[in-house]
Amino acid sequence: MTTKHYRRVVLKLSGEALSGKEGFGIDPSVMHSIATQVRDVAESGVEVAVVVGGGNIWRGKVGSEMGMDRTTADYMGMLATVMNSLALQDSLEQIGIPTRVQTSIEMRQVAEPYIRRKAIRHLEKKRVVIFAAGIGNPYFSTDTTAALRAAEVEADVILMAKNNVDGVYSDDPKVNKEATKYDHLSYKDVLNEELGVMDLTASTLCMDNDIPLVVFSITEEGNIMRAVKGETIGTTIRGK
Repeated sequence: MTTKHYRRVVLKLSGEALSGKEGFGIDPSVMHSIATQVRDVAESGVEVAVVVGGGNIWRGKVGSEMGMDRTTADYMGMLATVMNSLALQDSLEQIGIPTRVQTSIEMRQVAEPYIRRKAIRHLEKKRVVIFAAGIGNPYFSTDTTAALRAAEVEADVILMAKNNVDGVYSDDPKVNKEATKYDHLSYKDVLNEELGVMDLTASTLCMDNDIPLVVFSITEEGNIMRAVKGETIGTTIRGK
């Protein structure tokens, strides 16, 4: 029997986390690994919601650099998150986990529209719920989506799974070998030191709603379960 530290979690996956070493597209072996880890958590009795980014397919910043209208570029990014969400749903259902995708932009032939009460009911029925298309508006990141949905469904924690880093550092560890890894931080620390864990809106939402955040590496098998069980991995951020 697995010892559960949290009852309901929001797992935030960057789009890059799905691409593996290639850095773009979807790596089937990585997708299967993530789906298997989510299955283990769900079968332990923990209610799991997921927010997936779209950076492996499209980044709004790239569109802006091309001279594209920011709103158009952001909507393209939202559609990329829908593609990733459908791929994750398929991987989960192939291994026997009932899953629902809810989108902030209505596309009823593809997925359910986001309805808070319906999302909570799915979670209570032990279905994995994937929130796609951001919050449905441009200028907001999927980090903000994770913070907002975590507050709305009353999640106990946001688990932020990173592709190339195992926590929060004082500086970029790839550039500065002297960078210090933090085990614990407050949101005030994150904001004051401009650590770039999440954007300002997402960090403020988490702080105001007292939602803990655990930042850890997705590349090590079993890390999602370790984070759910409350083991000391990565960096934990909480409080003011």
